[in-house]
Amino acid sequence: MKIPQSLATALALTAALASPATAQTIDAGRGPIPLTVPKGYDPNVPTPLIVSLHGYTSSGERHDSRWGISALADRYGFLTIAPDGTREAGEDRNPFWNAGGACCNFEGSTVDDSAYLRRIIDQIKASYNVDAARVYVIGHSNGGFMGYRMAYEHSGVVAAIVSLAGADHVEQREPPPYPVHVLQIHGTDDATIAYRGGEIRGNRYPSAIASVSRWAQYNGCDTSGASREMRDLDASLPGHETGVMKMNAGCKDGGSAELWTISDGAHSPVYSDTWGAQLVEWLLAHPKPAHLVE
Repeated sequence: MKIPQSLATALALTAALASPATAQTIDAGRGPIPLTVPKGYDPNVPTPLIVSLHGYTSSGERHDSRWGISALADRYGFLTIAPDGTREAGEDRNPFWNAGGACCNFEGSTVDDSAYLRRIIDQIKASYNVDAARVYVIGHSNGGFMGYRMAYEHSGVVAAIVSLAGADHVEQREPPPYPVHVLQIHGTDDATIAYRGGEIRGNRYPSAIASVSRWAQYNGCDTSGASREMRDLDASLPGHETGVMKMNAGCKDGGSAELWTISDGAHSPVYSDTWGAQLVEWLLAHPKPAHLVE
């Protein structure tokens, strides 16, 4: 069986970077952020980068401890960072990302998190040999909303995003300049960000299928989709509870769209033992073609 080039590259990186990860720091203007760098990092080898974004009220550290992404950096050979959003001015001072109208800039802040996250990516690129074809953004809830914003506003930089319980913008827009691979993961019983769409404080957000369908359209894909394998993402639910729908037929080079639906899943799943590995393997299999890298 012929191994796809994207998978072969990922496996080569896995073999090359086999020792424990170490933490460095990056400062893009809001203080130092831990950056996980595999100990066997080779400056001559282009290395994927995963930017991982927390949900509303959470933090980069808590988010990473739950998803376990940095713990996989050694096995798969990638750089990863989990920054913190800014804090609200109110008494609770909840951390948030200014991702759009619905979630979760509730105090009307003008902070430009899109530009901030782009600075983080650019600083890491300036200091490390980042594989420009494999820059990824993943996030939960508010972080998922922010992932969609990054995909739209930095489509020449971001190869793929994974959004758990986030959503895309609700208004109609022109397609971004470049295709981006999009994976939406959502539980049907999510009581915070509804699977079928809804509103927060009067600001609407689209359903999981509408978010994926819009990006299928942006990417030139057939929006009818096709159901494929079942996956085990939630340890609290029996069996393989997650259905996979792919919209990857007829897509432009470098684009696709998928929806992983967790049947009876909540806003924050009880993550299965393979949760992080499934996300990382999906990301590494979805690079941006070299001729589309900005």
